[in-house]
Amino acid sequence: MINANQTDTIAAIATAPGKGALGIIRVSGTKAFEIVNSIFTGKDLKKVATQTIHYGFIKDKETVVDEVLVSVFKNPGSYTGEDLIEISCHGSLFILNEMMNLLLKKGAKQASAGEFTLRAFLNKKLDLSQAEAVVDVIDSETKASHKIAINQMRGGFSERIKLLRTKLLDLSTLFELELDFAEEDVEFATNEQLSNILIEIKKEVAVMVDSFKLGNVLKQGVSVVIAGRPNAGKSTLLNSLLEDERAITSHIPGTTRDFIEDVINIDGILFRFVDTAGLTQSENEIEKIGIARTLEKINKADIIIYLFDVTELSSEDVKEDIKQLQLKSKFVIVANKFDKINKEKIGEIKKKYKSIDKDVVFISSKFQKNITELKKTLIKKLDVEKYEGDFSVVTNTRHYKILIDILKSIKDIDTAIENSVSKDFISIDIRSILQQMGEITGEITNDEILGNIFGRFCIGK
Repeated sequence: MINANQTDTIAAIATAPGKGALGIIRVSGTKAFEIVNSIFTGKDLKKVATQTIHYGFIKDKETVVDEVLVSVFKNPGSYTGEDLIEISCHGSLFILNEMMNLLLKKGAKQASAGEFTLRAFLNKKLDLSQAEAVVDVIDSETKASHKIAINQMRGGFSERIKLLRTKLLDLSTLFELELDFAEEDVEFATNEQLSNILIEIKKEVAVMVDSFKLGNVLKQGVSVVIAGRPNAGKSTLLNSLLEDERAITSHIPGTTRDFIEDVINIDGILFRFVDTAGLTQSENEIEKIGIARTLEKINKADIIIYLFDVTELSSEDVKEDIKQLQLKSKFVIVANKFDKINKEKIGEIKKKYKSIDKDVVFISSKFQKNITELKKTLIKKLDVEKYEGDFSVVTNTRHYKILIDILKSIKDIDTAIENSVSKDFISIDIRSILQQMGEITGEITNDEILGNIFGRFCIGK
């Protein structure tokens, strides 16, 4: 369980484990200046201005441990909302451990995982949704995941929830007031007013719920399966996308019998490509296993690239393949080996295949032609533009589950209004939605939730 005792002054190494050029130790709490002053030779840190940096030495009695820079943040203008000091030193593990031992001897307590951010939350420097985004910022590996996390940390998501909650809370107050004057037969708010607010909330929450799938793939990486008949050029395409000879290529059908996976970054989004065994009718037991696994991968993919040899398959063959695959995910039809087509017939052939899907991409994986166009099409299939602007894409499973519960509660109220249920019962469902919204931002929470959330953090954050 996280230590939420704010009477302690806490300390921790904030930089990642291992040797580095620089290391940072953070100290936060009411005795931060007193404790650090006792081992720092330089200026009296209590007397310096906030948000300033000072040069000096950390000493154990007369022994110099290291030459350091000390950053000073006085409450409430700090990350935690408390007096906070960051000591920048050389990145030697010996130096960092020596400094930590000194701080602990002088009265600091070892911070638990996430305790600095927990204090920021308890001191109202961040709401709970923003605090959770701190982990996502640290874990972000791409431009897209970083953008989502930064937007949430800055309050993009929680501000929308708070705004909706305030509107519902105002109306709920009128409903509750009306119940207090039940004998007077007065009406402070109508079911129609409630329905209008719920329509607005439902619309926004539904978009948030819808964004979760996209948020998850942007955070974890987009799973893309390359599927098609044997010798369509799937392995060559994978190599072209990766710009590396990752897969063995051959003119012999069935060369790929198991999965070959690799990851690339396209416009700030992580794509996890899977090259699969060729789809065919085969009596070979190994090939049968490979094909069964391919179909399993296809069913789990976020996007499928259906690749075919444009010199071998007719548009009817392509339609039949797509029908047989029963594609449930988003898919891109890719016509390979287009370099072999007679120039005079290019227009006619393009027209024929585009009748199947207007977004058919014509490539030559061997000569890496139109690979850039294929990458752009993959980005387009994600529909990222739908969630552009100030809206924050939902990536947090806890938030997603609560949003689903909110939609269920709204449905219950809609049913209650249709059935002319009394307002005292409707008020119970309204309070349920208000509580659910409060759980997202941390206005309503408990120690168990805090322990689960902040326990995911690293020490020193």
